[in-house]
Amino acid sequence: MMTRAYYLPIKILWLISFLLSAIFLSGCASISKGVTAAILEKSESVDTRLCQVWGQPFAGIEPGLAKKQGKTKILMVHGVGDHIPGFTTQFLGKLAKELDLNVRSGVPKNITITTPLFPDMNLGNLRIVRLLNEENGKEVIFYELTWSDITREDKKLLAFDSSGEYDFRRATMNSMLKKFSNDTGPDPLIYLGKSREPIQAAFSQSFCWMVKHNWENIPKSGKHPCLGLNDATDTDVYNMINDDYIFISHSLGSRITIDGMQRIAGMLPNQEKIRSLENVKIGVSEKVIQALRSKRIPIFMLSNQLPMLQLGRELPEVTGQIAQYCAPEGPNYNERMVSETSIIAFSDPNDLLSYGIPPGFSEKYLDSRLCPRITNVNINVAKTIDAFGISGLANPMYAHVGYDTDDRIVALIAKGIGTPNTSPLIKQRCEFTKTVE
Repeated sequence: MMTRAYYLPIKILWLISFLLSAIFLSGCASISKGVTAAILEKSESVDTRLCQVWGQPFAGIEPGLAKKQGKTKILMVHGVGDHIPGFTTQFLGKLAKELDLNVRSGVPKNITITTPLFPDMNLGNLRIVRLLNEENGKEVIFYELTWSDITREDKKLLAFDSSGEYDFRRATMNSMLKKFSNDTGPDPLIYLGKSREPIQAAFSQSFCWMVKHNWENIPKSGKHPCLGLNDATDTDVYNMINDDYIFISHSLGSRITIDGMQRIAGMLPNQEKIRSLENVKIGVSEKVIQALRSKRIPIFMLSNQLPMLQLGRELPEVTGQIAQYCAPEGPNYNERMVSETSIIAFSDPNDLLSYGIPPGFSEKYLDSRLCPRITNVNINVAKTIDAFGISGLANPMYAHVGYDTDDRIVALIAKGIGTPNTSPLIKQRCEFTKTVE
C-alpha cells in the first residue's frame, strides 16, 4: 500500500517543476494571471496578506492635487512582454477613483515617439489622458509609455517556434507557456543589447513631453519629437517649477526608468557637446536645468527588479557621493540633477522576479546626482493557499503581475503612508516602520 509519505515527494517534485516554469515566465502580460489560476484556485477565506513599509513617510499623489499652481503629471512605464497602448486602463480607473477624479478626456492623445538621435526609428507610443474633478478643480495628466515597438522586430526571430509548422508537436499547456515565455523572456536580453539606448530615448522623450507641454498644446496624434527645452520660455520654466512629476514602473520598467534618469543626469552637464552634434537639434537650457534641480520626483516601482538587473552591469557615472551632491552644504550641490528621487519599491516576497532594495544599494549602484532615497514596501499581492496537500503556497505568476490591480498598492500610490493623508485602508491593512540614519 502506497502511503501519504510516498505521494508527498511526488507532489513536491510536481510543484517544483511548476514553480521552475514560472521562473522562466517572467513578465507583465495578463495571460499569466490565468495560466495558474486553474491550478491554484483555493484561496484563503480571510485576507491576511502582508503589507509592511520600511523607510521614510511619503505623501503619494493626492496632496499635490490641491495646489493652486502647477499640474500633476504621471508617467507609467511597462515591463516585459508585448504591450499595446491602453495597457494602463484598469489601473488608471482604480487610481482615478481613489483620487476622486470623476471626469476624463473623451479621446486619449497618442503620439508616435521619435527623436533626432534616432531619426529613422519608431520609439513607441505615448498615450496621454486627462483626469479631472470639475467641482474642486483637481487635475492629473497621465502619460502611458508603450515601448514594445522597439523590441517587436527582434522577437520575430522566435516566431517559427510558435508557428503552426512547429508548435503542434507540443502539449496544449506547454504550448501556451512557451508562447508566453517567447513573448516575455527576450525583452531583458534585447534591452541589454543595441535597443537599450532607443528605449532610454523613448523614456527621455516621454519625460520631455511631461516637462515641456500642458494638455492644451499636446498634439492629438501623429509622429512628433519633443524639442524646445533649449529655448524654453519663462512660462515653460514657471510650469516646470510648479508642476509635480511622478513615475510608475513595473518589472523591467523600473530599470528603464532609472537608466533614463541617469542618462539625463549624464547629458545635462554636457550641453555644449550635444549641441555640437551635426543635425541633432536637441539641448536643454540652463533655466530648465535649474528648474529640474528644485524637483522632488517619486518613482513607484511595482515588482521592483533593480538588484537583479544590476548584475553584470557597469556602475553609473557618479556613485558614492550622495552627500556631496544632495546636501545643501555639499561641494557639488549645484551640480545635482534633482533635489530628490524617492524610490518606493514594491515587492511581493512570493514574486520570484522581484527584489527588495538592500541597504547601501543607492550609494553604490545609483547615480548620486539623482539624490536617491529608498522606501521598501513588502506586500503580498498573491494570497497564500493550500494545494496538492501542501500548506503555504502562493501563485508566483500572479504575485508578479497583480500589483496594479491591488487596492492597497493603488491607495499607497494615491495617498502614501505615515502622513495625515493616509488612506483608512492603509491604516488598517499596512504596517509602517520609519527608518532613520
